[in-house]
This record gives sequence, C-alpha cells and structure tokens, in this order.
Amino acid sequence: MLLYSRLTQNEKNMKGKKFYIHTFGCQMNENDSEHIASILIAAGAVPSGEMEEAEIVIINTCAVREKSEEKVFSLLGRLQGLKRKKKLTVGITGCVAQLYGSQLVEKKPFVDFVAGPDCYQNLPSLIPLSQQQKVISTEWNKNWSKEYHPLKFRQSKISAYVTIMEGCNNFCSYCIVPFTRGREKYRPFEDILTEIKDVAQRGYKEVILLGQNVNSYLDPRSGKGLPQLLREINSIEGIEWIRFLTSHPKNFTEEIAKVIAEEEKVCRQLHLPLQSGSNSVLKNMNRGYTREDYLKIVSLLREMVPEISLSTDIIVGFPGETDEDFQETLSLVEEIRFSNIFSFRYSPRPLTSASKRKETVSLPEKRRRLIELQDLQKRIQLELHNGLIGKKMKVLCSGKSKKGDGMYSGRNESYQVINFVSRKDVIGEFVEVKITSCGPYSLNGEALNP
Repeated sequence: MLLYSRLTQNEKNMKGKKFYIHTFGCQMNENDSEHIASILIAAGAVPSGEMEEAEIVIINTCAVREKSEEKVFSLLGRLQGLKRKKKLTVGITGCVAQLYGSQLVEKKPFVDFVAGPDCYQNLPSLIPLSQQQKVISTEWNKNWSKEYHPLKFRQSKISAYVTIMEGCNNFCSYCIVPFTRGREKYRPFEDILTEIKDVAQRGYKEVILLGQNVNSYLDPRSGKGLPQLLREINSIEGIEWIRFLTSHPKNFTEEIAKVIAEEEKVCRQLHLPLQSGSNSVLKNMNRGYTREDYLKIVSLLREMVPEISLSTDIIVGFPGETDEDFQETLSLVEEIRFSNIFSFRYSPRPLTSASKRKETVSLPEKRRRLIELQDLQKRIQLELHNGLIGKKMKVLCSGKSKKGDGMYSGRNESYQVINFVSRKDVIGEFVEVKITSCGPYSLNGEALNP
C-alpha cells in the first residue's frame, strides 16, 4: 500500500538493523504497523521479537482516548532507561506523533524521530538521519498518494487487514481523528482488489476492510462505493469471509444492508458505533443521527438479514449526560441486545469541540455508569451465548487456545470467540464446531469430524 522509494545512501544504512514495533490502538494502527514493518524490511532492516534486542524501537500510537496516550508515555519511560544502557534509536509514529509533533522531542529529548501517518514511506531515510539529528515528519497528503506494493509482513497468516480509506469528515465533537488522520481520502478501487487477490493467492481466508468511516468510501476514479466494492471482492476466489469496519450510522444505506444479505462471503456481522442512546447527547456529540434513526437501521438489518450479529461502541459520562440520558443508553442496549460492545469513559481530547465543554460527570460517576453498562452487557451476552449451546457453526481457527492442551481458538461469522477441542491441528482452516458450553465472553465446543 505504501510507496517503497529507491534507496538513497542514507537508506542503505538500514541494512541489517534490528527493529521492534510496539502498537497501541485499533485494527487501523495494527495495519499501519504492518506497513511500517514492510517498509523497513524492504530497506534491509530485520524485525526483532524482543524490544531489548532491537537497535530501532518504534512506538506506533493512538490518540483516540486519554488512556492510550498515557500508555505511550509510560512505555517511553521504560525506553529512556533502556537507551541509557545501549545504543538505541527511538521513534514515535501514528496519531500521537501527528498531534504533538516536535513537542514530543522537546518533552522527551531521547526520542530521535517523529512521523505522522502520511509519512511512513519516508522512514528508511528518516531513521538514519535521526541518529545524527532529531527528525520531525508530519506532512499531510490531501489525496490518496500511496502506491500499492505487497506487504512483506503481516501479523496473521489467516486474516488480512486491507485499508480502503483514511480520515474522517464528520467532526464528532469528542473525536480527535480528523485532526490526527485528516479529511477523508479514498484508496483506488483497483489497488484494493489487487491487494485482496494477492492475499487470496497466498492462502488468506478472510479480509477485513479498514477505514475510519468505510460507509463513505468512493473510488476516486470511478465513483464506485462500498456496496460495489464488496460485490467485487465477493467474486475473488480463495477469500471466504469479508468484514468491514468502522461503519458510521449516518452513512449507512439500504444498499449496504442489501449486500450483506445477498453476497455469500460478506459476514452477517456489523460493527455500528452507537455512542449513546440519548438524543440530546447524540446531538451534543454531533453524531448526525437520532436514537430513532439508529433503531430504523437495526430494524432494516434484522428484516433483511435475520441472523445478523451487531456490535457497537458506547461512551459514558459525556459532558452534559444526565442520569436520565444514561438510562436511555441502557434501555437501548437492552432493546437491541448487541453481541458485543466496546465501552469507555469519556475523556476530553485536544482540539475537539467537546474538550471546551464543562465536565459535568465526576470520575467516580463515570466509573459507576461504565460498570453498570458492562454488567448489563455481560448478562445479555451470557443469555445470547446460552442460546447457542447445541448449535453447529463454522469457525475460522486462528491458533491454539490458552484453555488447555488439544484446544484451539477461532471466531465464527458473528466474530464471537470459540474455544474448541480438536484431535488434529486445524490452524488456518475452517472447522465445523458444536457448541457445548459458554461464558459471557466466549463459547466452548468440539470440532466435528476432526
């Protein structure tokens, strides 16, 4: 996906260097780290499995939540101690790098280079320079400018991340993404298909399309949207499951629901961030939809795709959120019965309009609300899981389970975790599993015809 430029004399200094990447954040960040690793490998560097053995350590960062930022600075403290003991080049990439730029080097003088999300292709030349001087690279590209090259490094051998767009135009009042990833820009349709055909030929069974707002995807050349892209991918031989995230409810259309219903390989599973069940909070968040709009989408999906599994994101304690507002969120979670939620306490992010609002919910109250929400979801998940005992389902095995010898782990079409017994190694394969028991966070079973 990223451009590998011809090696300069500076870049030749990368050959044989051991590097280690520590990633914070979501699947987009994980995929960015795969691209960074691929670029460094193409320049002759060598990945290291241990931070202590590396000559170059890169922290790929996330700035969506305050806690993610705190983890970055905690790790930097550890690296400062490591750098006192050995020759080491330390770099920060990703959203925190883009947000703070030169301030990071001023605050942490042992940091050698800082590179934002649009500057990764320059790393082979930036890193050698940083050994002589501090390097800050946070330039933006307004349009998609990254040429496709097959990745030399992927974390998984089974499921491949494929970026289709970056950035966001929505400016939700709490969200820092438009300031760290920029405005929306879309990857060319044919580049996406080329990458997916490549991973299919290499034996990948599943692709996960990534973007901050995949529903708004438009091919910059033809104007084709996400529905057309999904239909094209569905015809690629070798790929058996297709997922996409993250979807913004404001941009969700009936045509997307129709594709999920009609195309065999598109998983009957959708992550659709709700954030709040209260109309007043949604308005203050600048989400662009109401509680009723969200329920209409859920109703449409369940009418067209009765077996669909839904997951979501929820923020508690947003400025101005009353207890009545929070109860509306709980009631909506109870009504929809998500298969999974990702829930967080609100934390103000720099540059966002919500950060200028007065905090009206205390930290203890945020914690209480989060626990109440999570307890409700735990009960719902356990009830949903109990209803699956005795069912048979298709599972893509990703590896051995930590539950015990002879056990493997994977996910079903609904993206639920399944731990199961198998008499043979089935890693990387689709397996039919009968569910025998469950907990609130995973299902247990046994492989049929192992």
